Amino acid sequence: MALSKDLAGADQALPEAPPYVPAYWAEAKAELMGRDRIMNKLIPQFGDLQLRGHPDPFTTLARSIVGQQVTVKAAEAAWTRLRTLSPKMTPAQILKVGAAELAACGLSKRKTEYILDLADHFKAKRVHADQWSQMEDEAVIAELVQIRGITRWTAEMFLIFNLLRPNVLPLDDPGLIQGISQNYFSGEPVSRSDAREVAANWEPWRTVATWYLWRSLDPIPV
Repeated sequence: MALSKDLAGADQALPEAPPYVPAYWAEAKAELMGRDRIMNKLIPQFGDLQLRGHPDPFTTLARSIVGQQVTVKAAEAAWTRLRTLSPKMTPAQILKVGAAELAACGLSKRKTEYILDLADHFKAKRVHADQWSQMEDEAVIAELVQIRGITRWTAEMFLIFNLLRPNVLPLDDPGLIQGISQNYFSGEPVSRSDAREVAANWEPWRTVATWYLWRSLDPIPV
């Protein structure tokens, strides 16, 4: 499943996007290393690497839909074809491309419908993208999950990679659960309750800790 890894590398797939990094990163690193012995060992391994966000809301959400339920390789191939068809990646351009050509990129019928519905929501202004930066996390999630194909996980990835929210804990993300298992439980199975208990020590920087756990599984964000 092309989850956090696919989104984490999207800044390299979209070289036209300017650097977009969280202002809080250094403070969060220092606090996490000071209070969590695992983070104290893990964070220094990655030097100056940090989360790089994606400033366009529509592109971020479209990419997340493309990456659902497929391998990273398959998602990257489909995304590359889609960007060739729609270089500007605007809602109007996607609607103009249409279902047949979207499907020819390697997208399933359902994903094609999802991306067209996403584009229609943005073009018709049925979402309030210009207000999301001022809205609470749960309010943004509640609006996003009304769009077909946008799950809570997708909305949480949006909070992390577009809005750069510092305290997101995506419990539906296998990479997070695997990272907690390997780093905190010696590879033993981890429940959502276990994950929440570990993450309580990361507040208010759960996004940052999550990102370093992703890196522990895949050191280079590609």
